[in-house]
Amino acid sequence: MAIRTLRPTTPGQRGMTTQDFDGITTRKPLKSLLVNQRSKAGRNNQGRITTRHQGGGVRKHYRMINFNLSDVKAVVEEIEYDPNRSARIARVKDENGVYHYVLAASGMRVGQKIESGAEAPIQSGNRLPLKNIPAGSAIYGIELQPGKGSQLVRSAGVGAQLVAKEDDYVQVRMPSGEIRKINANCMAHIGLIGNEQHQNINVGKAGRNRHKGIRPSVRGVVMNAVDHPHGGGDGGRHRMARAPTTPWGQKTLGYKTRSRKATSTKFIVKTRHEAKRK
Repeated sequence: MAIRTLRPTTPGQRGMTTQDFDGITTRKPLKSLLVNQRSKAGRNNQGRITTRHQGGGVRKHYRMINFNLSDVKAVVEEIEYDPNRSARIARVKDENGVYHYVLAASGMRVGQKIESGAEAPIQSGNRLPLKNIPAGSAIYGIELQPGKGSQLVRSAGVGAQLVAKEDDYVQVRMPSGEIRKINANCMAHIGLIGNEQHQNINVGKAGRNRHKGIRPSVRGVVMNAVDHPHGGGDGGRHRMARAPTTPWGQKTLGYKTRSRKATSTKFIVKTRHEAKRK
């Protein structure tokens, strides 16, 4: 994938870049793998906003991705664009004639054969148990629990590294730098996810974010005192008179908000913060 620069015929297009779609082989998705999805605009079933700054955006269908492809041999038929994720998806057809959508690995092409299972060969796009993947390999689409399906490393251009194996667990270096233990029976794809240049795209104008369903975010210091703890004042440029907080008064920016009742960190060998210090 390459980055395409737009001709600045309008002020909003000056500096704007977009992705080219040369690697996409079809613009028509498979209808049997599409699901209607309704925009919730960040609201729960009671209509209350639980996630701010969401709403609007273009209508789109959800592509049913098979994150738990197991014990099959398939052929890649198309590489498609997915509006619901940054990565590309591949339409594959297995030996029984059933179609699936899977995350497309970097370099995946039409006609390529992929396999899933303990006996699958070591090549990009194949899915194997972690215990059967050589140490040092790049992997993506990693399970956290055997049989649950891929949960980790699913964004465009990212990949993890299988660092070491010990007993019933393997150590995996995540894209954030964190090293954690994962059950050796969990499955993962070999390789890196495609669409590597996604992070280098310059949005260019606010309207493109509105198309994605992202609404504007307003700083607390420019609000009134009744709307935010940072609000109020004479309107001049001054620093806040209190430690940074959320609109509901909870401390942030350095304050640990993780619940003490949360899941244990015993599987984390090295945190992402320790990796940044070196």
